[in-house]
Formats: sequence, structure tokens, C-alpha cells
Amino acid sequence: MKLDPKLNALAVHLHGRRIGVLSRLVGDRHLFAFEQDYADDPHRPVLSLSFKGQAGGLVTAVRPVGRRVPSFFSNLLPEGPLRKYLAERAGVKPEREFFLLAALGADLPGAVTVTPFVADGQRDIDAEHHRGDRHDTGMLRFSLAGVQLKFSAVMETSGGLTIPARGVGGSWIVKLPSLQFPAGPENEYVMLELARAAGITVPEVRLVPVSDIHGLPEDAARMGGNALVVRRFDRAAGGRRIHAEDFAQVFGLFPDDQYGRRSYANIAAVLWAETGDAGTYEFVRRLVFSVWIGNGDMHLKNWSLLYPDGRTPALSPAYDFVATFPYISGDRLALSFGGSRSLSEITVDQVRRFTDKAGLPTSPVWEIVRETAERIPAAWKALAQKELLPSKMRTAIRRQIQTAVVRG
Repeated sequence: MKLDPKLNALAVHLHGRRIGVLSRLVGDRHLFAFEQDYADDPHRPVLSLSFKGQAGGLVTAVRPVGRRVPSFFSNLLPEGPLRKYLAERAGVKPEREFFLLAALGADLPGAVTVTPFVADGQRDIDAEHHRGDRHDTGMLRFSLAGVQLKFSAVMETSGGLTIPARGVGGSWIVKLPSLQFPAGPENEYVMLELARAAGITVPEVRLVPVSDIHGLPEDAARMGGNALVVRRFDRAAGGRRIHAEDFAQVFGLFPDDQYGRRSYANIAAVLWAETGDAGTYEFVRRLVFSVWIGNGDMHLKNWSLLYPDGRTPALSPAYDFVATFPYISGDRLALSFGGSRSLSEITVDQVRRFTDKAGLPTSPVWEIVRETAERIPAAWKALAQKELLPSKMRTAIRRQIQTAVVRG
């Protein structure tokens, strides 16, 4: 990873169009500014709802951010051990994100790409944007702007490492097994398939042997076991990019704040305003599902919007469904749901508080809660994939699903 220490400006592209510049200022501050032609375009593609003003216009008055890049861009970067590893390779601290963004700018989430700024006004996007999957060899190959991992980076992460990959006809996210949380890939795979059986929209998922993923350290096969492979919903056929943003980006928060400062009602209010019934009620189904499987990790970054036409937001397919309580005794919901974080019940008073805060009608939400709660046990009973889980985990999840209740 070779980074120019004199690099002071990055061009930000959306769908191949340069829409702004991210500048590194004196004092290690960073400022993002939109291109004037983007700001003046009434049909401009959406970068983020965080830049949407109360009257619907584009917010262009932003303040510099010290050390880190602005929150929207900070959330594009990997978290945890992978970010730490990349920062070490770049010779910078993990919170100094400007150079990490420069290094990874060709393979970011959504339709954003970042390249070194060209002072003469050149607007051409990098070749990586157009390459897509033309060089797909049929095998799964680790892909993150050419970064090569060390085996220690894979093994030292307690929560499993999440990496992008290309191959087998598309773009994927690969989740490697964890030393601390046994059967993590199997857990998430089964929960996603259970969600699908319960009528929730989820992406294509597979379990593959770690040894079948190319581009990892040669000795990574010693990890053994399976990895979870999830088809990226921000990539379409031929590698075309679909823009996306998670709700930490929507609310203008840094990744550190993904577990606080907002509630599920705040997410629902945005969905109600931007997607109407479809996105909002699907969100409620996923909330109920998370309670019923004992998933305490549905924080802000585990909910996302897609922009299939570049301008109109829609709730993305569900992802990161994991039964966390087998690993964390007494786990609770990541955010507040109507004043409660319980993984054992949903009450009518709780739903009323949730809908009041989000500005939703209570009756249809309550009916969705009841209907979803009834579907999940039947879907679990018929789910063949549950046999992939270790016996103790399978029993614990079955008990959780059977004992969670609706009260009211």
C-alpha cells in the first residue's frame, strides 16, 4: 500500500461523476465540498440523506473535521481489526482516515469511488469503476484494492473478519469464522434462511470452505470450517454499482456511535418519510424477527437504504441477522424499541410508544408484529438448514423462538 504523504485532495465520484472534493487542510482537518454543477443539478443522484435539508434542498455548508474524514466517508471504511491492519500498513493511526480512503477508494460500498484529485478538472473516473466482473475467473477471490492480508490479521480478530470478494458470477461479502464465537458463519446463514422462510427479503447466501477463497494468506486454510458468503446488494449484473448508505450515514454519525444516540423509532420515521408503507412495515417485520431469534446486534450500520434509480431510497435487503444470545448471556437489543430492549417479549404499550415517536399508525404496526411473531416458529420448524447448527446452539435458538411472546 503506497500512499503519497503529500496527497491533500481526493475527488469523490458518484456513479462515475465527480460530485465533490475531500480536502486535507492545515492541522490535519478535512473538509468535503460539493462541485457546483452537482449542487445546481435538480436531477442529481443522492449521495446521502444526511445532506438533505428540511426543505428538501442540498446542504452544502459543512464544517471541517479534525483527524477523521466526515462521517459519511468514515462509514465507508472497514471497521475493527481490518481497519487497524490497513492503517498499520499505511503507517497511520486508524482514526486518520484520509489515506485509508485514498487506498481503498476503488472498492467502497455503494456507488462512491474516490481518486486523487486532478487539478485541471479532469472528470474521468478510474478504470476500476468500469471493470466490474469482466475478469471473473469463477473462483472467489479476496478483493480490497489489491490489499494482501497477513495470516495474523485473520486469526487475531475475535469477531470474525469481513472482507469483499469477487468471483462465481458476482460480487460478495465474505465473513470468515471467529475464534471467539463458534459456528458464526453457520449461525448467520441459518438465521438469514429463516428470515427468507418467514417472508423477509434477504440476499443470496452460501456457506463455503475457507480454503476455497483465493487471495487469503496461504496458511489461512488452517482455520478450517466454513465462511459465510453474501451476495452484495450494492452490485448489479456486470459489476454495475447501486448506491447505498447505512443509517449511521443517514444520521450523520460516526461508526463509534452506531449503538447509541438514535432509536429504532428514529429509523422508522426516516423510512416512513422516504419509503412509505413498504419500507417501514418491512422494517417492523425485521425488528420482530430480531427479537424472536435473540439478535442483540442490529445497530445503525446494520440497516441500509438503496438507491436503485440513483435518487429514490428503498430499504435494502436484510443482513447481519445473528442469534447473539448463545454467545452473550443476557444480551439485549442494540437500540431502544419503544422504550424497551427486551429480547423476550414485545408489548402493545411498547409498540404504541414506538409508533408515537416515529409518527406511525399503531394498528397496522401491531398487526405486523402479531403476524410476524406467528410466522417465525412455523418457519423454524420447517427449516432444513437448522441442522447445520451445533446441537446446543440449535436447541437454544429453538427455545428462544418458542418462548418469545407478544403481550397485549
